[in-house]
Amino acid sequence: MLKTIVLMKHLLRLAGLIVVLLLPIGPAKAQTPALYFPPITGTTWATTAPASLGWCQPQLDSLIAFAGRKGSKSLLILKDGRMVVEQYYGTYAADSAWYWASAGKSLTATLVGLARQDGMLSLTDSTSKYLGRWTSAPRPQQRQILISHQLTMTTGLDDSPPAPCNNEITTPGCLRYLTTPATRWAYHTGAYRTLQDMLVQASGAASITQYTNQRLGLRIGMAGLWANDVYYSKARSMARFGLFILARGAWNGTQIMTDTAYFRRMTTPSQALNRSYGYLWWLNGQASYKLPGSQATLPGPLIPAAPADLIAALGKNDQKIYVVPSLGLVVVRQGNSAGASRLAASSFDTELWTKIMAMFCRPTATAAAAEAAGFLAFPNPATETLTLRQPARTAASVRLLDALGREVVRQFTAGPETSVATATLPPGLYTAQWLDAAGRVLMSRKVARE
Repeated sequence: MLKTIVLMKHLLRLAGLIVVLLLPIGPAKAQTPALYFPPITGTTWATTAPASLGWCQPQLDSLIAFAGRKGSKSLLILKDGRMVVEQYYGTYAADSAWYWASAGKSLTATLVGLARQDGMLSLTDSTSKYLGRWTSAPRPQQRQILISHQLTMTTGLDDSPPAPCNNEITTPGCLRYLTTPATRWAYHTGAYRTLQDMLVQASGAASITQYTNQRLGLRIGMAGLWANDVYYSKARSMARFGLFILARGAWNGTQIMTDTAYFRRMTTPSQALNRSYGYLWWLNGQASYKLPGSQATLPGPLIPAAPADLIAALGKNDQKIYVVPSLGLVVVRQGNSAGASRLAASSFDTELWTKIMAMFCRPTATAAAAEAAGFLAFPNPATETLTLRQPARTAASVRLLDALGREVVRQFTAGPETSVATATLPPGLYTAQWLDAAGRVLMSRKVARE
């Protein structure tokens, strides 16, 4: 009996040790807000009032009017899955459908990931395995082109073939060998489009529309169809796809894309030639980028005014699906061209995101604490000049950090107020900081430049 009691004591001590080892070490992390998912069928979609989020109505009204002036047909904004803005323009309505243009490339990349997850294909497969003779490149060179090269726009095929060919044609005679795969990034729609034929062959589906609906659409309530390699849908279906990506491939508790490694590679730099491109997704916040039709590498992020973690499905004539995990946002824009026709980020993206970021005008807890302590930043948003005020000469210097955390302005304080010139700064969101003599941060708050 005594041995039994001693044994039980040892087991209890061991159990207690196991419990201690399983407890998290360090401070608890802030909980990410739970995402809302609308029902698969019907028109029900929970909403959130902009004012409850601290969004200021004048700035929101300015955003909606701006989108209308720029040829938009729809503008939808989700916060943590709930509808905050659902605006339609002219005769376009919730039941109207429009083309995604090249924003459909990002949908195709997702479908390739699901097919890979299901064991239907490998990214290291030669595309010839499924399509046979699909280019005019010599057979040895054609065999070197892998599915991964199509996803990353590095096939090595000529993206500017001579007339009568063009960037979008998929006939073998127009898909011409230029250089070794993976050595050149070039935005080549024709080479991309054959991925849809490859998916049909690999899956055995009757069409790419059938595969899209069965593998993803019906599971998230996204309804649409492919016509001439271009996807068409209502605005809400675009928003559903954006929400699926915001949830990292899940829908209402069900992990549809279980291949998390693929999802990560799809939404992060896929190669070193264009850091702002994943698997057919555009990525913000990188040190440089290339644009369609150009081999120039441009410095800085794709959309300076937008959060650094933004990823985007971008299409011709400014079809947009933006996903911002840090803010829980999905933004959809359908319509005609907002200006000069470009296939990727344009001045419209910067203007749109400057206005979106300006909506967050209610002071955050950090900003409220700064004001309570006597640290003020005004006007906010700023245009030409930002004034930073401090209590009792507490700070020795001030600085501004851009969305990537890079210092863009630093200057000494000469009194209780310091004026910082902002006219030459790109529009966007910045962090203003007051520093002591040792360079330690005394207080921070978010400011906008419009």
